[in-house]
Amino acid sequence: MSALSPEALVALGGIAEHQRLRTSRIASVLGNRLGSSALDYAVAHHLLEGAEHAARARDADRLAWYRRTTVRDLTHLSAGPHIVLNPRTADLLLSEISETAYYLVGPDTSPAPPEAHGLVRAAIASATEHGFGTLLTQHAPVICLLNRRRLDETLHSWALTRLPGTAFTDYTAHPEVLARDLIHEAAHNWLNDALTAYDVSLPADITFFSPWRGTPRPVYGFLHACWAFSLTVLYARQARRDATGAVVPFLDAHLRQQESQFASALDSLAEALSYVSADALRDRVSNAAIKAVLSAQPGGFRALPPLTAR
Repeated sequence: MSALSPEALVALGGIAEHQRLRTSRIASVLGNRLGSSALDYAVAHHLLEGAEHAARARDADRLAWYRRTTVRDLTHLSAGPHIVLNPRTADLLLSEISETAYYLVGPDTSPAPPEAHGLVRAAIASATEHGFGTLLTQHAPVICLLNRRRLDETLHSWALTRLPGTAFTDYTAHPEVLARDLIHEAAHNWLNDALTAYDVSLPADITFFSPWRGTPRPVYGFLHACWAFSLTVLYARQARRDATGAVVPFLDAHLRQQESQFASALDSLAEALSYVSADALRDRVSNAAIKAVLSAQPGGFRALPPLTAR
């Protein structure tokens, strides 16, 4: 497979139809009129999850809000094609089935401050300039900014399978850093949608050592890391060329770190990909990894092993 641009890497048939079908089903359950965009898809899952919370709490007014609300009712939270959320830590929720915190759009959600909207716009502009605009529009249309950090502090970000299209992330004052982390979480959302759209079932009892976690991980987690970090490398390599100030050594450090991680992961990637039954999806992940390796600084990576499935 020839090298693909970032836009082409994520242009995979079947995903949009999966999103539309899922949104339609949620709209039917809620009894409202959701549209068919990627933003509708993301918001639909917030509404469904919120409706379940309200029903369990026997909060009729809140349940009614979740059942009648559509994207058109949330324009006060929007920054272009994205909804931007900036909740307090105290407003985050915890699930009985997961320790990962999350936030749901609700009737009491306040608009993010102007500076948050400005940062998101700048980050999206940077991502778009380097070929990742479609990824963010289609797979991170809801952006939840958490804690503001300095560049020398640890940044946490995550995505949840039950809230596809939403990216949760800490942030700094630098749009390139936010763009990198949004691309990472959007990549996770993309891969989850792609696996579902192509009905790919991965074995849970087969593991590969993940240098990103420092521990063996199932095929699913290992491939997620290879895919998401490949895209951050591709973005960071391009953004680094135009960056100035303190963000330059930050991006350089990220690229050096990923160089080391991929050097440890590449030998296992071909075998892990052999469990992906969809050729188009397998090719996208292997192509991204190849591009990430080849975009490294000269002499950075060792020779790339074949990434053909067995």
